[in-house]
Amino acid sequence: MGKLILGVILTLVVLAIGGLAIAMLGFMPTHADATPPDWERRLADMARDASMERHAPRINNPVPPTDENLIDGMKIYTMNCAGCHGTLDGKPNTFGASFYPPAPNLILDPLDDPEWHIFHAVRTGVRYTGMPAWSKTMSEPDIWKVTAFLSRIQKLPPAVQDYRKKAFGVDPAAGSGQKDEQQHHN
Repeated sequence: MGKLILGVILTLVVLAIGGLAIAMLGFMPTHADATPPDWERRLADMARDASMERHAPRINNPVPPTDENLIDGMKIYTMNCAGCHGTLDGKPNTFGASFYPPAPNLILDPLDDPEWHIFHAVRTGVRYTGMPAWSKTMSEPDIWKVTAFLSRIQKLPPAVQDYRKKAFGVDPAAGSGQKDEQQHHN
C-alpha cells in the first residue's frame, strides 16, 4: 500500500514538473488570436463558475428593476460594455472576439446566471479574460443597473423596449439582433 501511495505522489510530481517545464520552455502558446480548445474553454468555465459559487455573496439587487433603472442600465451597457460584449443591434463585435478567450456577445447570447453572479463578475472582473473590475470606475448602483438590464434583456418591459427601438434602431420584439432582418423586409 505504501508503494502505491508513493507511486501516485511521484507520478503527480513528475506531471507537475513536466507541465512547468513545458510552460517555462515556451511550448505553451500564449497568443490571443487562437480559438481556445474545447477542453480549455470548459475547464475555464468550470473554474470561473466554481469560484463564483465560493466567493460571490448571494445578495439581492437593491436597485428596483423600474423602466428608468433598466434604461439607465442599457445606457451604461452601451457606454462601457458594448465595445467588448456586442452592441444592442446584435452585430458581432470584432474587438470582443479578439480576446482570448473571446468576450461573449451578451446581446446574441444573453446570460442565464442569477443577478448576484452577474453583479459579482462585473464588480470584480474575471481574471485572465480582459474583463476589468468595474468597481474601480463605476458606482455600485450603476453596476446593479447594468446587472438588472443584462438579466432581463430577453424580457424587457414595453417602455424599455420602445426606448431601445427609438434610441438604437432595434426592435426587441423581433428578438435580439434582428435589425438587419427587419431592414430587408422594408
